[in-house]
Amino acid sequence: MMLFSGGTVVSMDPRIGDLERGDVLVRGDRIVAVGPDLRAHPEAAGATVVDTTGRIVSPGFVDTHRHAWEAQLRRSIPDVTDLAEYVTSTLAGIAPAYTPHDMYVGTRLAALTALDAGITTMTDFSHNSRTAAHSDAAVQALLDTGIRGVHASMGPHFGDWDRQWPADLARLRSAYHGANDGLVTLRLAALATDEIAGPALAYGRDLAAVAHDLGLGVSVDAVFGAPSSAAIVRWAADGLLSADVTLIHATGLDAEAWRAMRDTGTTVSLAPTSDAQIGLETAVPAIDEALAVGIRPGLSIDVEVALASDMFTQMRTLHAIQRMRAVAGAYGTGAVPYRITTRDVLDFATLQGARTNGLAGVTGSLTPGKQADLLVVDGGDVNTMPLNDPIGTLVLGADSRNIETVVVAGRIRKAGGRLVGVDVDELRREVTASRDAIRKAASRG
Repeated sequence: MMLFSGGTVVSMDPRIGDLERGDVLVRGDRIVAVGPDLRAHPEAAGATVVDTTGRIVSPGFVDTHRHAWEAQLRRSIPDVTDLAEYVTSTLAGIAPAYTPHDMYVGTRLAALTALDAGITTMTDFSHNSRTAAHSDAAVQALLDTGIRGVHASMGPHFGDWDRQWPADLARLRSAYHGANDGLVTLRLAALATDEIAGPALAYGRDLAAVAHDLGLGVSVDAVFGAPSSAAIVRWAADGLLSADVTLIHATGLDAEAWRAMRDTGTTVSLAPTSDAQIGLETAVPAIDEALAVGIRPGLSIDVEVALASDMFTQMRTLHAIQRMRAVAGAYGTGAVPYRITTRDVLDFATLQGARTNGLAGVTGSLTPGKQADLLVVDGGDVNTMPLNDPIGTLVLGADSRNIETVVVAGRIRKAGGRLVGVDVDELRREVTASRDAIRKAASRG
């Protein structure tokens, strides 16, 4: 039993709200109670008390889409000009050089980085599944880090591979779905259209049938522009969209596509820095379009080869871009612009992220009965003091250095500001060796 006591509690559960001074009681992997003072709670006897005075206790962040295997190459193309350059340099040039060991190293690095930054759930859109061993290595990395990991498996775009996907999903589901006491789950990953890598990876009747037969959710990447809009309308007509399907980016879609997504309950994962920095389609994250039809999206990191690794950056980027567009659009008209709030973007980064990944009943808020995925953030550091508004501090003031404690399913993964059980020097050696080997192999190819 653990009792996180005395801190400002941001529950993200509308029934509980925020507590200026509150407690969170955890038993095993579950949240037992959230309230103003739980020391007299019948189950609090004998609990280890964690003093959170002057701190914020919040749900862990949920990353709904990250290509984790690429982490050794993070920021290798920081000024990438467009999607084509990323596809050519990384998916065509680098990806074929990866061994299963490299998949493990990259995915483990990404997951540890996520945990360090308060991301307790990460969807790994693992689109370099060249062999069954590549997939196994990626899942094993999730298991070894203790993150709540969603392995979304897809075959690679280019190069030689075993063509074992999607048939291998049945084996992966049998071996790993629900592994590590339910921390690891699986999804089918696909692309929206055949423009980038051909029809085999494009979502449609065949891949939808595979997902349905295995009882898996689906994550669809590269959802951009007119071709994707037409595909979405077609999927809706064919009964291939539902709350179990997540469309990633959703940039530059037309009104008919958005109506189809709304009517089918389809979920959306936005990648704010990816859309804006790489310049995907309109380069504007589709937050206004989503909210206009009643879709509250999750947020995601996408590709670390060009982008930031943390959820703080995603929240701030989306917050700033939407408010900029709102004010610019109303400028000179006398209209009052609709601007999202810091609470909105924190909701996207927590509860809506969990819902997007089909995990709303498991994580995303500090709700009794849910898994104990939570953060303790210091509100008295140089960049967070004084603690005036906890939501504003989490979204606009805090960063990874302020996260003292990260808990996943009741297990402490970061304590005293450091990852638990991680030899960073050894990690650095392993990551660097893997990067160097990949570059050498890619240069020969």
